[in-house]
Amino acid sequence: MGFRSIVLGAAAALAVSTIAQAALAANYPAPREGDYVAKDFKFHTGETLPEVKLHYTTIGDPANPPVLILHGTAGNALSMLTPAFADELFGPGQPLDATKYFIVLPDALGAGKSSKPSDGLRAKFPSYNYDDMVLAQQRLVTEGLGIKHLRLILGNSMGGMHAWVWGVNYPDMMDAIVPMASQPVEMASRNWMMRRMIIDAVRKDPDWKNGDYTEQPKMLRVANVFYSTATNGGSMAYQAQAGTREKADKMLDDRLAAPFTADANDFMYQWDSSRDYNPAPKLEQIKAAVLAINSADDERNPPETGVMDRELKRLSNARLVLIPASVDTRGHGTTGIAKFYKAQLEEFIRSLPAKKAASLQ
Repeated sequence: MGFRSIVLGAAAALAVSTIAQAALAANYPAPREGDYVAKDFKFHTGETLPEVKLHYTTIGDPANPPVLILHGTAGNALSMLTPAFADELFGPGQPLDATKYFIVLPDALGAGKSSKPSDGLRAKFPSYNYDDMVLAQQRLVTEGLGIKHLRLILGNSMGGMHAWVWGVNYPDMMDAIVPMASQPVEMASRNWMMRRMIIDAVRKDPDWKNGDYTEQPKMLRVANVFYSTATNGGSMAYQAQAGTREKADKMLDDRLAAPFTADANDFMYQWDSSRDYNPAPKLEQIKAAVLAINSADDERNPPETGVMDRELKRLSNARLVLIPASVDTRGHGTTGIAKFYKAQLEEFIRSLPAKKAASLQ
């Protein structure tokens, strides 16, 4: 069943509406929102939910080759529709021209408008992991949108890790994957240690109450600012922007005072879901062409470890774009700025065999 048939024949399960605000000043077709309800969703733990809502945004004509775009931790589909990212990639003549591709941006399980703990189950929500999240995306793509094959999957940060999981779990479903700000190895080292610290900080807050809090734990905001400052932003950029104690204090004070509406249960689940991420044992199962994009100043995925060089040698059709560090890059956040790699992405897409063009039939 194709996308159009679902929209016309199952409006109760798949509602689509225009997102006017995301289209303002954009150089690509207006985004549209929708929901798909996956029935009897089974998690890796064996737990099931009778219904899991999967929210998504699409751009372009569903008759065109489909491209899946995956967001980072605590983000959502709309967090990818920024001028620095979407306006550099989705416009006319750009690498993922939305008049030539059908762009699909899901809200990950546990985030955005998709099913998540704060919907009501709180800490009783199944303890999902990245395999569950990718399964939810796969069910949305195949059951919800009627797509059998993807031309390309591009993911950033957590989305990059999800792209690796897609490659090993569903190797025949895509022509190419572009995992960014990620590595195809076990969640470990400083990346996991920092994640566990922010999780533990919230769990040890007296207001946590095992997830049955009546007000958001106070440590939630501090933990979020702590983690983002420690693992994102880029050392050269921070030195340029906060090169004195007064400037550093001002930047930190502004971050701590910024609006922050995250729910603690959602926050904990989102970061903890990475705990057993490890595509490395099955890496050779990837059949898609791979363009990995990382930045030299990525605090969570430091290139000096040699991990990426080692793992990419296991794949027959993979290469790495490593963005040099500068005062203009933003560490782990660099890949959210598409100007740094759009030329290489365009070259990669042009190199894909035309005979493998994705089909919606």
